[in-house]
Amino acid sequence: MGALGVVFGDIGTSPLYALRECLNYLPPVERAAGVLGALSLVFWAMTLVVVGKYLCFVTRADNRGEGGIFALLSLSHGERAKTPGGIGILTLVILLGAALLYGDGIITPAVSVLSAVEGLNTFDPRFASKVPFISVVILAGLFAVQYKGTKSIGRIFGPTMLFWFFTIGALGAWHIVAAPQVVEALNPLLGLRLLTEHPSQAAALLGSVVLAITGAEALYADMGHFGRSAIARAWYCCAYPALILNYFGQGARVLANPDDTGHTFFAMVPEGLPRLALTVLSILAAIIASQAMITGTFSITRQAIQLGFFPRLKITYTNPDQSGQIYLPLVNGLLAAGSIYVVLAFGSSERLAAAYGIAVTGTMVVTSVAFYAVLRSHWRWPMWAAGLLCGLFLLVDVPLFASNVHKFADGGWFPIFIAAGIIAVMHTWKKGKDEIFRRIYANEVTEDELCNVASSGRIARVRGTAVFMAGNATGTPLVLLHHVKANKVLHDTVVLLSVVTAEVPSVPGAERLEVREIGSGNGVWRVIARYGYMESPDVEHLMEQVRAAGVPVKLNEATYYFNREMIITGGDTRMWHWQKRLYSLLSRNARPVRDYYRLPPMQIIEVGLPIQL
Repeated sequence: MGALGVVFGDIGTSPLYALRECLNYLPPVERAAGVLGALSLVFWAMTLVVVGKYLCFVTRADNRGEGGIFALLSLSHGERAKTPGGIGILTLVILLGAALLYGDGIITPAVSVLSAVEGLNTFDPRFASKVPFISVVILAGLFAVQYKGTKSIGRIFGPTMLFWFFTIGALGAWHIVAAPQVVEALNPLLGLRLLTEHPSQAAALLGSVVLAITGAEALYADMGHFGRSAIARAWYCCAYPALILNYFGQGARVLANPDDTGHTFFAMVPEGLPRLALTVLSILAAIIASQAMITGTFSITRQAIQLGFFPRLKITYTNPDQSGQIYLPLVNGLLAAGSIYVVLAFGSSERLAAAYGIAVTGTMVVTSVAFYAVLRSHWRWPMWAAGLLCGLFLLVDVPLFASNVHKFADGGWFPIFIAAGIIAVMHTWKKGKDEIFRRIYANEVTEDELCNVASSGRIARVRGTAVFMAGNATGTPLVLLHHVKANKVLHDTVVLLSVVTAEVPSVPGAERLEVREIGSGNGVWRVIARYGYMESPDVEHLMEQVRAAGVPVKLNEATYYFNREMIITGGDTRMWHWQKRLYSLLSRNARPVRDYYRLPPMQIIEVGLPIQL
């Protein structure tokens, strides 16, 4: 039930606009042949992509139960080819896929809510001019309550979507009975014939067919929340049959009423109160679809932060029992602004649908490419087998992507623009961090030299505990050297603490800590704490575990030392000048280390570290 409510919200609301857009771009053929051909394309697109690609294969590539684009990045760690900038080529491709999801995260709430609210037009035409305003109000309210989390509203997600799928499936079956010839669309040749006989219109038609499979990536991205088995059962037992029945029902009604050019979805019910009730239900389903995409964007942002591809941002945990339920104020605000902008800029779901598809199909292509790397490096498939399978995936993905390229001038530029901005931020942040580590943190005093410093008669030892945050799990952090140079003292207990992100979703408690004493009797300890990319570090809680491991620390008296980077541009670092300036901006505005690691605010000392890039 949970998978039904969260995972299938996006693809579950596609009937609101997908078939209508397909019919708008039909080639000049006999009406019945065009409708049956479009239905055939929709059916086989859903079957080949959702069932054949994702459920049968991609969802099996889990990283300790977690899915998503960054799970593929972790599983394909064997890839070695590098770009001139030093970042792996496959890594860059996967980052592009992640960046495209942000564009999808902005457009999905807008098009779902807008298309649902347009049902009011079929109830009373006077609502036509008010649809964008009503949609903006709904979106503003949706984003405004994100800080409360999905715990309470999540309880009604599953039952509401179950009722939604039951309703649209029943409506579809009702109309199929009136025009049973629509089942001929199960024949794939009808769709292929429509494309091959009218190649000049094929791109526009396929670009609309893609709208029926938006949200397919959610099956894989949300796998860690519910498990592959629950997602598969929800799809096969409810979502899949309901969607097929509804699409075929819409087609049957069009065949039975060839002169009716109204909204194909809302025309399935009689005018008056039944249509109003369906509109209200559609709005609820659209809100749920939007919520799923918003929380998914929060999740992928945290993963990017943990893996070092995104600046530190404020993360609020909305449910103490579920670490996956988080809220990122900055991301929420940007998503809200973007969604409201596209509603006001495009004004209708028909125009907005023209901008929809590039991000979705681009991510699908990236997933196929990354899955090939997983098959080769993680599952050890032979090249011919991996190439054959992923080649079949791309045989579907590439034409769907190519069919959306023509949408660029009609609004497709917007998700591409968003993705370009995100990829610039992620690449710049990763590149900047790597350069800083190479220039500064990779050249530290060795542990043996640190022992000599700690035992030197020139260095006074004072009572208490000092925790030095170390970016490198070897050597000596610069902040400790600065402290000793300036103050000529060390505390009785010195802890060099390194927080490392592992390429797994979460790290078991038994594998979290590595604690060892440096030297003998010097009171200097090295602690390495490992977290997964789905986790966020909590140093204050971590130090309690360090004490339990035998390190003589007094938590209330401990002082936490760390460097605060002060970026200066104009150096000879291998970065473009605009990247240096962007990294400086990101570094200044990133969430402070003390907040991100949840350090006690009254027990910290920051030491400035000027770095010229």
